[in-house]
Amino acid sequence: MNKTAWIFSYKLKKGINEEEFIKLTQKLHDEIISKAKGFISWEHYLQKDIWTDFVLWETEEDANNATTIGQGKPETKEFYACIQMNTCRALISKLIKKY
Repeated sequence: MNKTAWIFSYKLKKGINEEEFIKLTQKLHDEIISKAKGFISWEHYLQKDIWTDFVLWETEEDANNATTIGQGKPETKEFYACIQMNTCRALISKLIKKY
């Protein structure tokens, strides 16, 4: 079984404070994502105004199953309310080889 990553890139909406966004992300992580089966880690990266998140899962099945765990939850709604959804790109990619 291969580790699998959610890889997201996006821009925040104008006027969103980065520190507040990170607090909302921490809440989403703590309350929902980290409790999902197979969760390993979540990392934020930032280049200028483009955020890239790597969320690592133990298996491809875990990653796919977790795509719906936050539906309808306030933590998820708060997180996505900060994002310019038209800039969001998402991949679910399994690990083939690590060098």
